[in-house]
Amino acid sequence: MSSKDRILSRIRRAASGPDPEVPRDYLRVHAVRTPAERVDLLAAHLTDYRATVHRTDGDGLPELLARLLSRHESVLVPPGLPPYWLSAAGPARIHDRADSTPAALDRVGSVVTGCALAVAETGTIVLDGGPDQGRRRITLIPDHHVCVVRVPGQVVDSVPQALERLDPTRPLTWISGPSATSDIELDRVEGVHGPRVLDVVLLDAQ
Repeated sequence: MSSKDRILSRIRRAASGPDPEVPRDYLRVHAVRTPAERVDLLAAHLTDYRATVHRTDGDGLPELLARLLSRHESVLVPPGLPPYWLSAAGPARIHDRADSTPAALDRVGSVVTGCALAVAETGTIVLDGGPDQGRRRITLIPDHHVCVVRVPGQVVDSVPQALERLDPTRPLTWISGPSATSDIELDRVEGVHGPRVLDVVLLDAQ
């Protein structure tokens, strides 16, 4: 029996047995917060991560998005984005299609999406490929991502609370600020693995 066969045999034995008991004695949340405090904490952490945070209600959303997108000639639009979010006078709308190539998507200036939820304690936005978010690649290729978070309903305190609300079979993307990395000299470089610019709109959906 080869080493590969032995490894696969152990994996099969482990997978066929009962699920092990995993202790979950960690804190599920680190404070008691009102919905408003939860949203404020999310905004503070997003700002720390160099995202730009905006607040508006449904009436002000089209004007705000038009302003954020004004420097771009085109915007990528998921199939289920609410029509009223984008004003008719904005940039040209590009719809993601199955035959859209990475090169074609790279020519689009911006993308606007919703989200599945956001985590206040970590300043993280989670996408799950829902109709108002589209496929994962449309949020990774354009240089500018505008993400709308409906508050307070889409904001949870902690990661354990988020996991309870998310479907693990869906394509989950966890975003904490614009895409960035550092080299060996700790020089920060943005836009390596996704958008260099992240605008987060906290939409009052009460």
